[in-house]
Amino acid sequence: MSTKDILKENKLLIIGLGALALVRPVMKMTGVMDLIGQQFGSILMTILISLAWLVIVWAKRVTHPVAILVGAGLSYALFAILLSGIASPIIDGKLQGPLTNPLALVSVFVTNAIWGLLVGFIAKAFNRKGS
Repeated sequence: MSTKDILKENKLLIIGLGALALVRPVMKMTGVMDLIGQQFGSILMTILISLAWLVIVWAKRVTHPVAILVGAGLSYALFAILLSGIASPIIDGKLQGPLTNPLALVSVFVTNAIWGLLVGFIAKAFNRKGS
């Protein structure tokens, strides 16, 4: 099965996992992250989201967790960029974030693809042990 077929077959899962990760920027925008500390909160939420991704792909017994989680990372990147583009003018009165800087735009996609790749390899290792 090609990567394109894997992504097409699992697009709702990929979109759902990406949307789940939006909890982190929403917590930041609403000030919840300030209550637990920006640095600690960001790390904690990344770990919790990663664990949720792992549990979900494990529970669904996906056969290609790396491709699916890279897709989830990329879908999250797209959602976060769109959220920033919509919310920053409302909250700050002007457009801010990755949409204002092409290098930042690329960086967001690359960083989140790598995040999905790392979590995907962990999921693949767990799948192998469980088989």
